Amino acid sequence: MGDPGPDGRYVGWADRLAVLLADRLADQHADVVTDETVPAGHADTVHGDFRYANLAVRGRLLDQIVTEQIPRAKELAPDLVTFCGGGNDIIRPGTDPDDVAERFERAVADLTGAVGTVMVTTGFDTRGVPVLRHLRGKIATYTAHVRAIADRYDCPVLDLWSLKSVQDRRAWDGDRLHLSPEGHTRVALRAAQVLGLDVPADPDQAWPPQPPRGTFEVRRDDINWAREYLVPWIGRRLRGESSGDHVEAKRPDLLPLNQ
Repeated sequence: MGDPGPDGRYVGWADRLAVLLADRLADQHADVVTDETVPAGHADTVHGDFRYANLAVRGRLLDQIVTEQIPRAKELAPDLVTFCGGGNDIIRPGTDPDDVAERFERAVADLTGAVGTVMVTTGFDTRGVPVLRHLRGKIATYTAHVRAIADRYDCPVLDLWSLKSVQDRRAWDGDRLHLSPEGHTRVALRAAQVLGLDVPADPDQAWPPQPPRGTFEVRRDDINWAREYLVPWIGRRLRGESSGDHVEAKRPDLLPLNQ
């Protein structure tokens, strides 16, 4: 979300990570997949046999990821899986982060027994997100569980909570729930660092200074945002719908980077 490419398809952080991996592994063979965020690859004269799949679908709950995406990831048997799940469960009213974490751990155990490296992601720090600020403690609890699970299964951790640069408003799309193009880039750079790659830019590089915004301007933006995004989001929740309903994974197969 928040970053359409030239063909109209969204280019998320996992797709950007795939490019970084392909460049690094140009002379090696590597198959890479990502659940609820998938890495990438390309079989050409530059990137060799590198391939990737992206199984992610926006709005998916953890049980849907386990049912729809993990079996496919295991079938593909890639060298790397990036697994980001549970966040949509956590922001729903009445969910228990301890329960979600137990189900997340079962999924991690299943994946680590069938694929190569499994990199897991934490939640973002939502203190600067008005609609999610009150859930910060709940997200922090789940994030602590994710880190503990990663320790138990020897998984690298993409720690988005500590990535200060994405706490800037410019890292987020207009809906304030999905990353902007620059936000996706910074997450991809941090993911590459976690995997031991040298990266072309610092993901935590300071943003350029901005002039201060007046109270009226901030309030006007908040009202417009509520009308355009918050009210429809609440409506979907009440109807039991998701923005990802009827949406399929954009790259269900391991394909070369440029396909």
